[in-house]
Amino acid sequence: MKNLLGSSLKDLENLALDYGEATFRGRQIYNWIYNFRNKNKNINHIDVLPLNFRVKLQDDGFKVSELSFQEKNLAKDGTMKLLLSTSDNENIECVGIPTEKRLTACLSSQVGCPMDCKFCATGKEGLKRSLKTSEILDQILFIENEMNRKVTNIVFMGMGEPLLNIDDLLFSIRSINDDFNISQRRITVSTVAVPKMINKLSEKSFKILGNCQFTLAISLHASNQKTREMIIPSAKNYEIKNIIEDCKKYVRDTGRRISFEYLMLSGVNDKLEHANELSKLLRGFQCHVNLIQYNQIDKVEFKRASLENLHLFQSRLSSNGIAVSLRQSRGLDKNAACGQLRQNARNN
Repeated sequence: MKNLLGSSLKDLENLALDYGEATFRGRQIYNWIYNFRNKNKNINHIDVLPLNFRVKLQDDGFKVSELSFQEKNLAKDGTMKLLLSTSDNENIECVGIPTEKRLTACLSSQVGCPMDCKFCATGKEGLKRSLKTSEILDQILFIENEMNRKVTNIVFMGMGEPLLNIDDLLFSIRSINDDFNISQRRITVSTVAVPKMINKLSEKSFKILGNCQFTLAISLHASNQKTREMIIPSAKNYEIKNIIEDCKKYVRDTGRRISFEYLMLSGVNDKLEHANELSKLLRGFQCHVNLIQYNQIDKVEFKRASLENLHLFQSRLSSNGIAVSLRQSRGLDKNAACGQLRQNARNN
């Protein structure tokens, strides 16, 4: 199977030449693939192309979409979660998060996840495989088609650990920049943090993208190593102090501020002593903390921190000189937590 999604304009012009067609036929394919108003992604429906050219492409195994629609959940706030199936019958999730001026696509990078974070539904299923570039990009098309809007922002915060699929992640970002016309500055890559991979991310970004302008978000979720290991078992392989040192190097190499995601868990990491400890850990370099309300999932012992603790924690970080914001949860009435929709489908 040869997927055209992720192909550049030059790639498609060369493809047209290979079939004895003029280069403008490649431009027609390009404009059709990346136009969100085209609901059907079957090559046979590119009716501006000669029929014999379409037939040849299909006969030679070319496709645009490998994913298929399975289910969608629409929350009261307009957030839409999609369950999609791959060609090998695995399920993945993506989410469209709308505001008046933006449509943010939350994308998965793997089928499942190997990190086994104790608060996450995805981690309970383990890792099946990493997604191909075309499968990552196809999620954007499904969100655009279902919501009838162009995606403006991208967050890699869905299923999987993006840094364990780093090449396809960066090839996807290149296509998101060049083909979907979404600036790197509107893209966030969220990682639990994998040893040596933060440095590798910046190095490969310069090689593949030419620069490194997207936002790196570290899912820290703790102010000390002991707590982090308790909620993220893989953390035992990567000391929190080493994560911070690698983040400082990333800031020096890229000039980009780091974001730290901090999921507030009642009685675990939400006390003022944790806020003081986190302040000490992060003080002195360009970073920002996002405090996150926990989306409750079944069969997990963690509970959401109270709003009072959230605001006290936020105030303490701010008074300690740490840039901090409180991220509002979206889609709470419809399987909001990552992996819930997939888990429900597997259990049915």
